[in-house]
Amino acid sequence: MDVDELPPGAPGEVTGEPSDGTVDEGAARRYRAQVWGGAARSLWRPSAEGTVGGRLRALADWAEGAGLADAALDVYGDGLVEVLEERIAAELGMPAAVFFPTGTMAQQVALRCWAARTGNPVVALHPLAHPEVHEDGALVALSGLRTVHPTAAPRLPSAEEVRDHPEPFGTLMLELPLRDAGFVLPTWEELTATVGAAREREAAVHFDGARLWECPTHFGRPLAEIAGLADSVYVSFYKSLDGMSGAALAGPEELVAEARVWLHRYGGQVFQQYPAALAALRGLDTELPRLPAYVAHARVVAEALREALAGKDGPGWFRVHPEVPHTHQFQVWLPYPPDVLTAAALAQTERTGTCLFRRWFAPGPGGPPGVAVTEVTVASSGLEWTAEDVRTAVRDFLALVEG
Repeated sequence: MDVDELPPGAPGEVTGEPSDGTVDEGAARRYRAQVWGGAARSLWRPSAEGTVGGRLRALADWAEGAGLADAALDVYGDGLVEVLEERIAAELGMPAAVFFPTGTMAQQVALRCWAARTGNPVVALHPLAHPEVHEDGALVALSGLRTVHPTAAPRLPSAEEVRDHPEPFGTLMLELPLRDAGFVLPTWEELTATVGAAREREAAVHFDGARLWECPTHFGRPLAEIAGLADSVYVSFYKSLDGMSGAALAGPEELVAEARVWLHRYGGQVFQQYPAALAALRGLDTELPRLPAYVAHARVVAEALREALAGKDGPGWFRVHPEVPHTHQFQVWLPYPPDVLTAAALAQTERTGTCLFRRWFAPGPGGPPGVAVTEVTVASSGLEWTAEDVRTAVRDFLALVEG
């Protein structure tokens, strides 16, 4: 990160800037969190923002109202963890579910279990899928699996691409939505056809459903019907549901029983996990019912962003992707260096109390030079924003960028 990312006048003791002119990334991250976390208005407030005391008090207050304050503490996966597992199985219409401390571990276990059942260690998935981009090659290093890519296009594979892939594979993994391509989803007809093509090849189907919770609006189908297309589904608790941490793997009882063995082998059978389980239950009760409203308002925000960026003071080139968001998250692309845009986002919050954008990033390997991308999320705090609020915030942001 460049020093220029920090706003003018930010004190060195806050930024962590040492004498050689470089920046302590940890201190810079805390500084950004302090600025954006203190915004009077924001489209989204991540669960990692706030304070320990505030977070624990909110969780305790909810537990009291939900009648769970006097529940027994869990030990190695019983108690509240079992309650959560039963709730997940019911929400997804699956026979059983098992709680994992991380989604990476949950998917590692799911894919190795399917490899053993199918007798084929090859996993077909997108090159932008989470195991390929964000897990440091764990599928190969830990499980001895191998991956193939039916398509490299910035979307999920089609039925034809799955059916015609020249190499046998034992499992097809579909990330719903495909986050690094812009939180994109296929149509319901495309998804069912792709799953059907995998069935024709006698492959197991696993959904990376970290953000599956927000998919029903796009598909026009309930969660259980979407999940029911797959043999197994992984879901996250801290992304869409504002939880603390953790994930779950849902599927047939035999698969879940085997997954519990691997959970132990991977070191994931944690002694006590009641705070994470409680936060997940809270998210299921409070955030899950509101996600359709977030998705609907994300479309309002995206349209207002596009109108403002296309105006006379706009940058000339921009991209809001997808044009109509499939979920409550989408991408914005602008023709400036990422450090310039991040600095402008920080300055806007400091000067106006409004947090429109957060961090900006350069494109991935092979991406076009001179542009940057950010992810926009619309959640509960964003419902207060009108289209005019968004347009005004964009104009203020662009003035800071040009200045």
